[in-house]
Amino acid sequence: MGAVRGPDEDRPVDAVKVAGGDGAPGTVRWLDEDEMRAWQSFLAAGALVDRRVDQQLKDAVGLSHPQYEILVRLAAAPDGELRMTELADTVLTSKSGLTYQVTQLEKAGLVARRSCPSDVRGVLAVLTEAGRRKLEQAAPGHVALVRELLIDVLTPGQLAVIADALGEVSRRLSGAAGPPAERSGQLGHELRIGGHRYRGDPAVPVAPFQPDGQ
Repeated sequence: MGAVRGPDEDRPVDAVKVAGGDGAPGTVRWLDEDEMRAWQSFLAAGALVDRRVDQQLKDAVGLSHPQYEILVRLAAAPDGELRMTELADTVLTSKSGLTYQVTQLEKAGLVARRSCPSDVRGVLAVLTEAGRRKLEQAAPGHVALVRELLIDVLTPGQLAVIADALGEVSRRLSGAAGPPAERSGQLGHELRIGGHRYRGDPAVPVAPFQPDGQ
């Protein structure tokens, strides 16, 4: 998880000289107590929340967390379809695992794949009606758990700080081109579930959905 103290120190240090991966001297800025607490809390909370969310989805509707994310992305896209390359740019699961997850969803009849009319080499992932119904079934329980585990545990001020801080981390990791949702042109699309229109931040595909007027 990291190291607070230098290898030969009894107290926290800001930096020590060590050999780099190529044997050349380098500088390691070891984590102090506050930095380590932030890092360990981030790792622990993220892992625990993701584990509970994944288990709830599997128990309730037979979906994994990555599969739910894929359905949400497709539901938010125009006509409920995205090229596989676009989908790979928007989901938070690994690109290497995307084909497997889509294949599983296709076997379940929740997603279909077809050739892209404008590019014979392109493949579209399409949300089926069964996939939309599955999302309608999954969303209420998922949102309730997100509220229980995170949203309702924190104050509005704490939520704002977390959103700003982790948003900055995401932007840096996404690069100068902006978050994946912006690059794919999906930012701002509405998600329709059960005859209701929802607005959510497409950069966070598992965020609780907010019905219009709420």
